[in-house]
Parts: sequence; C-alpha cells; structure tokens
Amino acid sequence: MSKDRKRREKDERINRIQQRVQSLTLREREVLVGVLTGKPNKQIAFEFGVSEQTVKIHRAHVMEKMEAKSLADLVRLAGRINIYPPKV
Repeated sequence: MSKDRKRREKDERINRIQQRVQSLTLREREVLVGVLTGKPNKQIAFEFGVSEQTVKIHRAHVMEKMEAKSLADLVRLAGRINIYPPKV
C-alpha cells in the first residue's frame, strides 16, 4: 500500500506540472524551450524577431505559471515530465 500511495503522489505531482505547462501560451512555450537549451534572452529575442524586453516578460510569465523560483527549479520541473527540447 505504501508503494501505491507513493506512485499516486508522484503521478499527481506530474499531472500538476503538466497542467502548468498547458497553461502557457505558444510563445511562452517557445521561450521555455529557449531557456531550457541555455539560450540567453537576447538570442531568443533575435530568433523570434522581438525585443529582449518582450522575452524577459514572457520568461517571467513562464516562471510564474510554472511556479518556479529559479532557473534550476524550472529545469527540474521540466525534467520531471521529460520535456527536454531536442538537441541543436
């Protein structure tokens, strides 16, 4: 019963993270991928043809919606649901 309870708790944590990802707009998801690949805001902005300030705003929304307190926290959350971006 203990193993089943732990599995259900893990499944629930994963579901909550997936719901957070689904709450992101398309652009926020694109910024998330850029962040996870280690790209600086300036490079992400250039690739999307927007200002660096716009990327900073999207990035702040990603952090807020994902309930991540730091970049390391965001990477951990992404790792838990296996949303690593493809290798470039």
